[in-house]
Amino acid sequence: MSDVILVNEQGVKTGTSDIMEAHTGIGKLHKAFSVYVFRNKRKEILTQRRSRKKMLWPFVWANTCCSHPGDGETLRAAGERRLKEEMGFTCALSEGPSFVYREEDPSGEGVEHEHVTILAGNAEDVVVAPDPDEVAEYKWMNTKKLLHDMEENPDVYAPWLRIGLPKVLAEK
Repeated sequence: MSDVILVNEQGVKTGTSDIMEAHTGIGKLHKAFSVYVFRNKRKEILTQRRSRKKMLWPFVWANTCCSHPGDGETLRAAGERRLKEEMGFTCALSEGPSFVYREEDPSGEGVEHEHVTILAGNAEDVVVAPDPDEVAEYKWMNTKKLLHDMEENPDVYAPWLRIGLPKVLAEK
């Protein structure tokens, strides 16, 4: 995918942009999704450490996966597609809250300016088979311990995870 969907603060499409243009300079507000896969009644979340090959936030811990929908693709379909591509399995996902954020990568390589919709799923017994070009490692983490560690060590975690996890856990 080489284009992303540009949106306004409410998430309404305003156009499209080359993915690199949207993630460099001052950035362009675009549509994204973040997948959060839980088990054990949301007491654990599947997290990933992003590959060192990632342009933005390489080798930091993030939620299960994230990406951008294609033009005309539903968020759920995009989330399930990306979950299979990155983590090697799928599960049913439901739409959760949305939020807008803008963060510059600490390396100075680029920026995220996204209207993110959270997609949450439950997967008790899955075989995780991550794509090594996308994921350096993964682990199931206790959600309460993760929330605490994100406060203590924010730089170890992606900004969208620090914003999104409390929102999705508040939903039940």
